[in-house]
Amino acid sequence: MRSISTKLILAFLSIGIISVAVIFVTATLNTRAQFIRFLSDQTQNDVVTQLSDYHQQYGSWEGVESVLHPDGDEPGMGPGPTGPNRRFYPFTLTTENGRVIVPNGGYHGGDQVPQQDLAKGITITEDDKVIGVLVPIPAPFQGRPREVEFLERTNRYLLYGALIGAVIALLLGIFLSRTLTRPIRELTRATHAVSEGDFLQQVPVRSSDELGELAQAFNKMSSELSRSVNARRQMTADIAHELRTPLSLILGHAEAVHDGVLPPSPENFEIIREEATRLEHLVNDLRILSLADAGELSIAPQIIEPQRLLQEVVAIYQYHTQRKNITLDLDIATPLSNIEVDPGRMTQVLTNILDNALRHTPEGGRIVLSARDTEEWVELAIQDSGPGLKAEDLDRIFDRFYRTDSSRQRDGEVPGGSGLGLAIARSIVQAHGGQLSAESEAGKGLKVIVRLPKK
Repeated sequence: MRSISTKLILAFLSIGIISVAVIFVTATLNTRAQFIRFLSDQTQNDVVTQLSDYHQQYGSWEGVESVLHPDGDEPGMGPGPTGPNRRFYPFTLTTENGRVIVPNGGYHGGDQVPQQDLAKGITITEDDKVIGVLVPIPAPFQGRPREVEFLERTNRYLLYGALIGAVIALLLGIFLSRTLTRPIRELTRATHAVSEGDFLQQVPVRSSDELGELAQAFNKMSSELSRSVNARRQMTADIAHELRTPLSLILGHAEAVHDGVLPPSPENFEIIREEATRLEHLVNDLRILSLADAGELSIAPQIIEPQRLLQEVVAIYQYHTQRKNITLDLDIATPLSNIEVDPGRMTQVLTNILDNALRHTPEGGRIVLSARDTEEWVELAIQDSGPGLKAEDLDRIFDRFYRTDSSRQRDGEVPGGSGLGLAIARSIVQAHGGQLSAESEAGKGLKVIVRLPKK
């Protein structure tokens, strides 16, 4: 099977040879035709001059055959000199009406020349009176040796040029095929490396055409694949770590009670129950994320009022905020458009965001739930008065299991803290066709914005 490089070389070479051959044949035929035409026109003008001089000198056409047949009789019509040096003028002389005066070619004396042939002739005048017509007749080219040599030399040079053009086409085909296939070969090698597990492969972008766009797309794919693989490895490690902690506590307390190290008291059983509940929450969160990744997250959308959704969430969290001495306010800019969402899923989004806000808002702080209409969206926002985040942390807060240093210290009074809450919130919002983003400045709290399409 030929490689694409070989196919390109053959294609370029074929196009070059065909083009050169067409140009060679066309140039050869056109050069010959134009040269013969030039000689014919020049000879015709010379003969017209000679005939005019002859008639002016002798007063008639008597014996004018010597002008058209300077070397003897017409070829094929009688004796006379022959050979390459013989001169023969391919014309016949007629009267104004087309009656043949000097036989030549296929015409005999007294024959009538057809009108279409007569129209091709040149009139010979004397004292403004037409005395004859010089009519060209079809005849093979019988040039002189120097004229024939000129044509042969010209054809030879054209042939040399055609051969040089074919060689140039071959070299150009080799160069262009290597240039065009080089990015493909690099992409092929990089693809094989990626298939073997090397996800850091990058190929040089050598142009801004389709091949350059393909190289850029491959580099972006490789980078995203590397990031995805690293994130999945990190997530696997984080899941193992998150599962290990409650499992260790459950197993440790169960074995201690079984071995009599700890008494079978309600307090010890409560610790086991709390860790089992925490483990159940973590498994449920992971299940939701896996369903969202597979596009199988069940959603039952309904048309609801955004303010009603926020009011229900505020009612749920009144107890938690009062225990931490945190003010929880509503800021709704009316009128608000309705939204079509799954109320249960959207409540989960807002509670996950509120859990994060409560975890980072100090005692005596303030959390504001707001809603407003924009041109395309209904925006629901949760603003806390916590310490805020740096720019590098802000870009990653929706990653799974990502926690800033301060969030690693779990608060037992607030449920959650697995590092999956905001990731789940983003997956659910995206499943509704919305957007989730965050804004923050160090020391000025964090604002998480949920944008949902209007109904």
